[in-house]
Amino acid sequence: MWDMLRDFRPRGARFRRETPIGPYIADFAWLSKKIVIEVDGDSHETEAGLLHDRARDRWMQAQGYRVLRFDNSDVLDAPDHVFLSIEEVIRRYLSDE
Repeated sequence: MWDMLRDFRPRGARFRRETPIGPYIADFAWLSKKIVIEVDGDSHETEAGLLHDRARDRWMQAQGYRVLRFDNSDVLDAPDHVFLSIEEVIRRYLSDE
């Protein structure tokens, strides 16, 4: 995912890894645009994991963040789809090359 997000850097995106936001650490965040990207592994599929993620997402959204979540399997198996999904959301912030 990090390599994918770095591909947006020449167009102005400034994602950071493992970024503290309040009581949480976002997998990836573009702080100035308030965009968070989370990559979910197996632990997120448990009932406790899902409840934690929902509470976390609600908190981040209440702070004005847009949260994008992707399954780790999608990042590995369908990276082009994930890239296009992210680009669709952040397109308005990117400069043209």
